[in-house]
Amino acid sequence: MSPADGDGHAPADMVQLPGGSFVMGSNDHYPEERPARKVRVGAFAIDRYAVTNRQFARFVEATGHLTLAERPVDPADYPGADPALLVPASVVFVPPAGRVDLGNLHNWWHYVPGADWRHPRGPGSTLEGLEDHPVVQVGYEDALAYAQWAGKDLPTEAEWEYAAWGGREGSEFAWGDALVPQGRYMANTWQGEFPWENQVLDGHAWTAPVGSFPPNGYGLYDMIGNVWEWTSDWYQTHDRLPGKACCTLENPRGGSREDSVDARAQGPRIPRRVMKGGSHVCAPNYCRRYRPAARMAQPIDTATCHVGFRCVVRQAPDHAQ
Repeated sequence: MSPADGDGHAPADMVQLPGGSFVMGSNDHYPEERPARKVRVGAFAIDRYAVTNRQFARFVEATGHLTLAERPVDPADYPGADPALLVPASVVFVPPAGRVDLGNLHNWWHYVPGADWRHPRGPGSTLEGLEDHPVVQVGYEDALAYAQWAGKDLPTEAEWEYAAWGGREGSEFAWGDALVPQGRYMANTWQGEFPWENQVLDGHAWTAPVGSFPPNGYGLYDMIGNVWEWTSDWYQTHDRLPGKACCTLENPRGGSREDSVDARAQGPRIPRRVMKGGSHVCAPNYCRRYRPAARMAQPIDTATCHVGFRCVVRQAPDHAQ
């Protein structure tokens, strides 16, 4: 069937969800998750797994798409920038040798020329053995281009969060209240003291092949951990969602492009989208964002080694009366 047919059957490798109401956000964790609000989403299908390097390679071969990280930066967009920073490059996690100031992201995030989806850790790295790992080093425009080529779309934040809960709510994590229930690791996250001590107790120091951990209640894999995932919503705090706190929001969307910019940022004012799910570098001592309600703002001009995506297909409205 065509992805747009909307006859209740999901396309291959997708899971059809009926839609419904749930509590979006959390009042118990990070400020940007507050306030929790009841929302309702319509029916949609969502990819069972994050898009892999193997799948993204097929897209590039078919279209010739050149990703954000593979293109030189336009100097006009970054007036006064060091020319050495305007070459094709992307952001790579490089663990320091020991404890560092956790207030300075540059102690572990590095802008690496030659890093891109084919070379996720830098110019000396390859995709050998990573074919079934989620593609990373893709910007928002790259994720959207893939989705459109596949006849799909990127999920809204509400759709993504509804899917991540897997039909259950009210617990700390998507699978219950224990991060590691009975010693079983449920997602690819960081064990040890971030960012220097990676104990790799879950078996993966980097990304894991998709499907390496148990699925949620909807049969979806890696909604939590492994890689953050792009959503289509412009970033805004939950307290700016429209409507009254007492009332259910219908298919909420993010704010505006202009309002998504971080007013505190120095330099170019870059719009941001919401990313969800946490990643393999989320750790208890630094980033407890391996939860469905967790969210972060990601500048659309930035690709990193821990952000990927999955796609959705929305059910077409039934106009037959």
